[in-house]
Amino acid sequence: MIFRRSEPLPRRFHDRRDAGQALASLLRHYAGDPRVLVLALPRGGVPVAHEIAAALGAPLDVFVVRKLGVPGHEELALGAIATGRTLVLNDDVVRALRITTDVIEAVAAQEGRELERRERTYRGDRPAVDPKGRVVIVVDDGLATGATMRAAVRALRDRGAERLVVAVPVAAPTTCDDFRLEVDEIVCAMTPEPFEAVGLWYEDFSQTTDAEVEGILRESGGGRRESSASD
Repeated sequence: MIFRRSEPLPRRFHDRRDAGQALASLLRHYAGDPRVLVLALPRGGVPVAHEIAAALGAPLDVFVVRKLGVPGHEELALGAIATGRTLVLNDDVVRALRITTDVIEAVAAQEGRELERRERTYRGDRPAVDPKGRVVIVVDDGLATGATMRAAVRALRDRGAERLVVAVPVAAPTTCDDFRLEVDEIVCAMTPEPFEAVGLWYEDFSQTTDAEVEGILRESGGGRRESSASD
C-alpha cells in the first residue's frame, strides 16, 4: 500500500522530528499492536523513527546499513551492506561501470568495519531486538535510490520478520513504487516531482551525530547500557 500526498507544491519538513510526526499519522493503524517493532536506519532515520515509536507505543532499535560507494565517486551506490553482512548490489551500476568482484569485496570489507563500529557505539553489549515473527516498520529520513533500504529489507526477511513495512517522509516517486514488490507495505508521506534529493525537502537537514543516536536510544530504552562506576 502506498500513501502519497498529491499537493502540487508540498511543504518542506522543518526537521527530522517534524517529519517523524507527520509520518506517524500515516501509521496510526499500528498503534498498540504488541507485535510492532520500529527499526531505524542510522543515523538520519533515528530521529524520524523515535517520533513514530513514541506515537505507536512500540519499541525502537537501530538496524545498521552502509552504502557501498563506487571508488572515486562515493556518492554513487554500487550496493549496500546490512547487519549480518547481507549484501545487496545495484546491478545496473555494477554492469555499467564494469565493477569487478575484487572491488566490491574491498568496499564491502571497509564498510563492514564501519558497520560493526557503529553497532558497538549504539548498542554496546546489548543484543539486537529479534525481528522474527514481528511486524517490523523500517524507517529512514528519505529514499533516493533505495539501495540501503533494500539491504535492510533483505536482511530482515532472512531473519524471519512476519510483516515488513517501509516508512519514509519523502521518496523519489519511482523508488516508492518499486518497493511495492519488495515489502508488505510502503508508506511514503511525500513523493514530490521533481525529487532531486532528500535534503531539499527539509529546512534543517543537518547531520545526525552518533551522540544524538545514542541519546535517542537511551531515551527510548533501546540504547547501550551505561558503564558502571567499577567498569
